[in-house]
Amino acid sequence: MNRLTRARRMVVKIGSALLVEQGSGRIHQKWLQALIADLARRHGAGTEVVVVSSGAIAVGRRALGIKRGRPLRLADKQAAAAAGQIQLAHAYQEGFHRHGLAVAQVLLTMDDTENRQRYINARATTGALLNMGAVPVINENDTVATQEIRFGDNDRLAARVAQMVSADTLVLLSDIDGLYTANPADDPGAEFIPEVHTISPDIEAMAGATGSETGTGGMVTKLAAARIAMGAGCAMVITDGKPHDPLRRLDESGRGTWFVPAEEPRTARKHWIAASLRPTGALTVDDGALKALSGGKSLLPAGVTDVEGHFRKGEAVTVRDRRGRPVARRLAGYESDECRALMGARSDAIAEILGYEDGEELIHRDDLVVF
Repeated sequence: MNRLTRARRMVVKIGSALLVEQGSGRIHQKWLQALIADLARRHGAGTEVVVVSSGAIAVGRRALGIKRGRPLRLADKQAAAAAGQIQLAHAYQEGFHRHGLAVAQVLLTMDDTENRQRYINARATTGALLNMGAVPVINENDTVATQEIRFGDNDRLAARVAQMVSADTLVLLSDIDGLYTANPADDPGAEFIPEVHTISPDIEAMAGATGSETGTGGMVTKLAAARIAMGAGCAMVITDGKPHDPLRRLDESGRGTWFVPAEEPRTARKHWIAASLRPTGALTVDDGALKALSGGKSLLPAGVTDVEGHFRKGEAVTVRDRRGRPVARRLAGYESDECRALMGARSDAIAEILGYEDGEELIHRDDLVVF
């Protein structure tokens, strides 16, 4: 069984050069519908699928009658994105509907991944969609982004999304089948690199410039994406996206460059929680809750006996036993005042106490590291 078949949660990035017909600016409908069928088969086999799609600006240029070759100001790009995004969303909705799958559009900016609260909200929304069996289609929010907060390419956006949703596999569909020691278009002796475990200076030196008319990414941005993905414990593959069923072909031939991380997604995320975040508060739990946490379960409000400090949702908090000894670290599911209000309460009383419910756990097991 290869890495793609083993994937539990997969992010697939689709570049403009594949999605938009060169010259006409139209959506490459036959290719897109074949790819959607490919993704639907993967979904039916039990893999959760997230799509990161380029193409809004390229499609919107044609819709607004902006001539090819004309330089676009930022405002022009935002206008083109607004026109193109609605066409892309319609194409994805129609395509996935044919396979009985719901699709949802999520627009992100760089600031959404840097601001902790918005990052958590985006992660929660995407997670809820996946739990409902839907396919989130994500793109950079070019209609409101400025030069200071733009990702600039969707390779890195896809890697940030993979990191955000704790994906174990990131697929970059490209117009090249992987990484070579040199540009194979210029050097007939360029050698294919099937697997990378460390992005060394030698690997970075193999990257070239962007090579397509509609895309903004090149091998440089793909290596930057690989660094982000591998740091999150997510395997990434660069493969040829031009065939109508690239995932099936990757399954059968294995042709692509795999960037292999040292850790799995959950392990990497928990390492980050344990080693990289400074706690801003503490929760004290009873013996029953401590036993549940040690067994890999989430913490419910009933098990909390004390709350210290002032913290916001998503900030790191130390978990202590009744003797005051640190036993775990976690990301707060509720703010400190909300935790105090919920202390000792049953989970089904959260909405009654707070007036709303944002999950029945004060600590989700995915956001918890037991020492």
